[in-house]
Amino acid sequence: MTFHIVTIFPNIFDSYLKEGLLKRAREKGLIEIKIHNLRDFTDDKRKTVDDKPFGGGPGMVLKVEPIYKAVQLIKSKIQNPKSKQKVILLSAKGRKFDQKMAYQLSEVSNLILICGRYEGVDERVAKYIADKEISIGDYILSGGELAAMVIIEAITRLIPGTLGNKESIEERRFEKTCKLSNFQTYKLGSYPVYTRPEIFEPKLSLKWKVPKILLSGNHKKIEEWRKNRRVKKGNKSFNT
Repeated sequence: MTFHIVTIFPNIFDSYLKEGLLKRAREKGLIEIKIHNLRDFTDDKRKTVDDKPFGGGPGMVLKVEPIYKAVQLIKSKIQNPKSKQKVILLSAKGRKFDQKMAYQLSEVSNLILICGRYEGVDERVAKYIADKEISIGDYILSGGELAAMVIIEAITRLIPGTLGNKESIEERRFEKTCKLSNFQTYKLGSYPVYTRPEIFEPKLSLKWKVPKILLSGNHKKIEEWRKNRRVKKGNKSFNT
């Protein structure tokens, strides 16, 4: 199984991925981990990956363009494009990651993990690029890098040949517990955010637009729009 991590802080992973279970799994050839620096997919000299949110608000938002380019390049280099692959956006408003989801994702051959940062990621990434948004818990982190490591380890434990006998017994006990749970937990998500460009055209015949209300300058209507899009996301079936 190959994990692809898209991040603006590639060095964060250096020590953790070179120790313990993940080190053993990599040395055995059971998993491969490829880290992609998002700044390598920008067009300007400053390697800009973020911009101010349309409609106003605090902080900066990760842009859709470099993320799209990164994912497209990763997909183009997958040797068997027909193999199971998923693109995951790590986001505070995503579905909560659990053991059941880990089992389901362990069936994927290539897992692309997009690490969010700042105040969020342009909503077009979640809408058009990612197959799913995932959160590792009901709390806020500075970015998705820690979440990526949690997900990678949880999935790697499920790959045959990774664990020793003692660990395997613990795994089977937890598997039984998972099967007894319905995993029906819910949480309140934040509103979608967008930043420049106003219209992104990944292809000549395709246009991904920012909602017009965010460009109106009418802060009252913008606030109402955001309030209406704070949705609850259920932890139900996850199809791979």
